[in-house]
Amino acid sequence: MTCPYQEICGGCAHRGMDEQAYRTWKEDKFLSIMKGLNQEEVKFGQSVFISDNTRRRASMAFHYRKGKVVLGFNEAQSKALVDCETCALLTPKINANLANIREMLVEICKIPVIEKGKGKKLNSITIADGDIWICEADNGLDIVLEFDNKVELGHRMVVFELTQKFDDIIRVSHRRKVGEEAEPIVEKIKPVIKIAETDVYIPAGTFLQASKQGEQALVDLVLKYLGETEGQIADLFCGVGTFSYPLAVNRKNKITAVDSSQSLLEGFRRTVNRNMIPNIEILTKNLFKYPLDEKELQDFEAVVFDPPRAGAAAQVAKLAAVSEAHKPSKVIAVSCNPYSFVKDANNLIAGGYKLREVTFVDQFIYSDHNELVALFTK
Repeated sequence: MTCPYQEICGGCAHRGMDEQAYRTWKEDKFLSIMKGLNQEEVKFGQSVFISDNTRRRASMAFHYRKGKVVLGFNEAQSKALVDCETCALLTPKINANLANIREMLVEICKIPVIEKGKGKKLNSITIADGDIWICEADNGLDIVLEFDNKVELGHRMVVFELTQKFDDIIRVSHRRKVGEEAEPIVEKIKPVIKIAETDVYIPAGTFLQASKQGEQALVDLVLKYLGETEGQIADLFCGVGTFSYPLAVNRKNKITAVDSSQSLLEGFRRTVNRNMIPNIEILTKNLFKYPLDEKELQDFEAVVFDPPRAGAAAQVAKLAAVSEAHKPSKVIAVSCNPYSFVKDANNLIAGGYKLREVTFVDQFIYSDHNELVALFTK
């Protein structure tokens, strides 16, 4: 699909390529990285390519100058913003609401913020720059405003009035910087996504797979690689439960879901309890610092792990060290960084696992990013 900004926008570095040439290039790049695997023969599954207009979450920057808002993505290799009225990556609902989001930002930025200056002096300033995080839940748009200023009563009133006007926007929150917990300003209804026929509540600012189609592709591959294996299954770096819910559909499975985010897991627990899902247990643990050890791992039939881009070195080292008699029979790796995956995979191979198959998933289309799902057996 063509895009009016493709010559200047840095969001889609390779959109100008012919589609078939792009797919060939992306697969070749992926296969080149996989040459770093310490196993002579590696089987590759059928690559999965996600289409345009499917991305359900995005981070856009904004500038406010002279009563106008520039909203969009950075130009290629530049800090300058491309003012985007639409984006070929984003879902139709997000695109249909970009004008509404722009209007909200203009009204917010018009209102001065009173900040303390030196001594007792008070300064009146306006919000000039920031980011906006947009996520399409299944029942509407969830928005997080990010700017390093406090939210005054006037801002809250504007947000309240405009969210009543814009039907598709169901929650607006604010945080001062990335990593902080977002404070809801208005929540008309709780945003939810459906995973394995379960309505899953998502806290403000929650990480989700970039698209529903990409998420489903990853879930399908995890279930395919699990096959007929059932019993105790660990879902490590579980997030909102992307894999836990589908794995728990088989009531013979008992899922132990582990992640480090207290706020995220609180929402996960509420959803599990509300839907009376008996076979998911949720643990809070920092797997980078305190990975599951041999004693904790030895009862699992299978382990699924989906770490951040840095990979799962500490946890993989513990998995590789489990004695042969107690090793989980299958390890399924989901990764958004093939380079860190190769390191993790080589540690598992050195620890006695065999890499059976790797499948490339192009969820971040027209970018340099690659995603994958891989199966290891002992």
